[in-house]
Amino acid sequence: MDSSPSLRNSLAKTVTVTLAGIGFAAITSLQGQQKPNVVFILADDLGYGDLSCFGQEKFLTPQIDRLALNGTRFTRSYAGTTVSAPSRASLLTGLHTGHAPIRGNKEIAPEGQAPLPEGSYTLFHLFRDAGYTTGVFGKWGLGFPGSAGDPLNQGVDRFFGYNCQLLAHNYYPSHLWSNREKILLEGNDQGGFGTYSQDLIQEKTLEFIDTESHHPFFLYVPMVLPHAELVVPEDSIIGVLRGRFEEVPYRGTDAGPAFRKGGYMSQEHPRATHAAMVKRIDFYVGQIIDKLKEKGIYDDTLIIFTSDNGPHREGGGDPDFFNSNAQFRGYKRDLYEGGIRVPTIISWKGKVEAGGKSDLAFAFWDYLPSFAELLAVELPQPGDGISILPTLLGECGQLPHDYFYFEFQEMGGRQALIRGDWKLLHLDIREGGRYELYNLASDPSENHNLVTLYPERTTELKRLMQQARTEDPAWPLLE
Repeated sequence: MDSSPSLRNSLAKTVTVTLAGIGFAAITSLQGQQKPNVVFILADDLGYGDLSCFGQEKFLTPQIDRLALNGTRFTRSYAGTTVSAPSRASLLTGLHTGHAPIRGNKEIAPEGQAPLPEGSYTLFHLFRDAGYTTGVFGKWGLGFPGSAGDPLNQGVDRFFGYNCQLLAHNYYPSHLWSNREKILLEGNDQGGFGTYSQDLIQEKTLEFIDTESHHPFFLYVPMVLPHAELVVPEDSIIGVLRGRFEEVPYRGTDAGPAFRKGGYMSQEHPRATHAAMVKRIDFYVGQIIDKLKEKGIYDDTLIIFTSDNGPHREGGGDPDFFNSNAQFRGYKRDLYEGGIRVPTIISWKGKVEAGGKSDLAFAFWDYLPSFAELLAVELPQPGDGISILPTLLGECGQLPHDYFYFEFQEMGGRQALIRGDWKLLHLDIREGGRYELYNLASDPSENHNLVTLYPERTTELKRLMQQARTEDPAWPLLE
């Protein structure tokens, strides 16, 4: 999958300017210091408004709020797209979904998804080549076991969790993977509730910090919560939350072929359970921070917390009740802001402004060049991202994006392009297509379609939208 020569040249120029023009100016404040550890925590289907530091009013997330007080909140941060696999592929490869090798959720029986191809360059290659140990603990979803996309074939030294994102719908699975060893979870067979998967994954996450604390590491924690199904152990805060909200019970899959094979179990208290799952994430984040402090490496660790897309409405999920997408229209699977704008907190003591707030617009594909700049490493191939390290370090010279591009393969095919304050949506593509135009500065909730009022702006953004993607027969928008 190669882009056109002109686009490749443009992208290469962007990377060169980012690394050579401003990168090393920003890095001057880091010279002579030990390379920082990097902990990247990715929640699953957590909405922009699901954290109390981003406006949640029905429950509190004190540990994540503490992270925000010691770091900077980013209010215009975008995921890779609006569902798991392509969003994560964008994060790991530094490519938006018009160029990324994975552009949709595609199941590969019996366990796994379409794999990242051999020769992909990921965040893990970047860090490992720089002398870091790389670990992944949670949900992978980018290649079935043994495939080219298997985490151990993509620069990962240590993996523990779900290889398959479909099986990650269920929190009491029959097994998880430790590198390439299948770990059977006794007590979860025959429909039992023995081991809550995310608790075990968290235990392995903390063990990794213990083991690797003596040299630099890159720790990627793609948590499974709060994706449906909605279930949490009784030892969670749910005992306090149960009864607080008026509930709408959910009837799900409690038997049959889909049970613990991707189907969602029934839940009598879906609202209390969602709140408890988010609060359990909060507890996990607090544990990670405390472990870093215990090992004496907190000050030398860059921590990022974000989500892979907007809030879900599955398995009893009720984002409207919690105002999970805040003021933004749309949910998971939408390319409206509610589906792709995600809460992001970045913290690094003494380097990133404590208690800060930034409206810098950036997206998942910007992390790869940002980390490359952090490590003073030149990327081996061009990408779609721009380093945000100058903003993180309070340096001058932050380059803006010309535009952001997103696509979604399902639901008739969807595209979005943002340039400055303007956003163009192309919807129902396989049914003939229609366009919507919004000004995000005056209408962040995307209530007023301006497509007929600004034909020249619409034409300009249509042209960019057509140029932004490279056709890939594996991921056609038109079938």
